[in-house]
Amino acid sequence: MSTGWVVGFAIGIVVVLVVVALVVPILLLARSIGREAPLIDGALRDAVRHTAPLAELSTTIEHAEVIVAGLRRGRTRLGG
Repeated sequence: MSTGWVVGFAIGIVVVLVVVALVVPILLLARSIGREAPLIDGALRDAVRHTAPLAELSTTIEHAEVIVAGLRRGRTRLGG
């Protein structure tokens, strides 16, 4: 084998090792994220369920304003 082939193989091996060194941590991180994903999804579903009533908050405010206006009218009629 000539020196050129040896250098080429050495460079090839180095490139493969660098690629493996970069890809392995990415794969480990992806596996970790994959394990956590169901927990995150469950927490997000809980958050949606617990905050869904906030959509009706404007209706509650409207009813409260009607009640307060009625109380105001009653106070005014009673001389208060």
